[in-house]
Amino acid sequence: MSAILYPVAANAEAALAAPLGRAAREREARQLAGDQAVSFVTRPVGPDFATREAALDAYAGKVEDDRPGRLVSLPPEDRFCRLAELAAQVGGRRPVPPPARPVLKDGRRWPTPPAAPVPTIWRLQISFWKIGAATEAALEGLQARKVRRAGAEADRETLNALTRQPLRALRPQQPLDIGLFEIRPPEAPHTVIADE
Repeated sequence: MSAILYPVAANAEAALAAPLGRAAREREARQLAGDQAVSFVTRPVGPDFATREAALDAYAGKVEDDRPGRLVSLPPEDRFCRLAELAAQVGGRRPVPPPARPVLKDGRRWPTPPAAPVPTIWRLQISFWKIGAATEAALEGLQARKVRRAGAEADRETLNALTRQPLRALRPQQPLDIGLFEIRPPEAPHTVIADE
């Protein structure tokens, strides 16, 4: 099983254009960065596009394309870029739609969704190993799990800010090297046996 080889760079633009190298694991990324600290991040890069087709044309070969006649399937190790649909900024901020209320009408629990209240844009998101993990942590603030573990009481504004943060994993998910119903016994970790 091959893992995704993420670029190692100081910022998103460098990761897309000229990374120092590519690594699947943090240890390999640190070696490429000259034993500097690295953190795994996902950042938007490049201009905004009004349509998905325009974004796919601009980033041909970087993202998978499922359009008829232009089908592009990337190898697993090159899947570190993806297109994301975002709400367009209005007045310098991305608007948040109001929560939908459940409706029990005509045998349906939820109403039919209305048209998009604001125009959407398409933007390229790149996942990469960012050099300088200490500066990254200072820019993004605390994660909610760290605040909860500390046991500190938080005010309403802090809780709202924590809930609006994107979910970030502690580390990238590693590929599975054994099946779902297989285990490695502690006395022989080099052996895989069935767990049934």
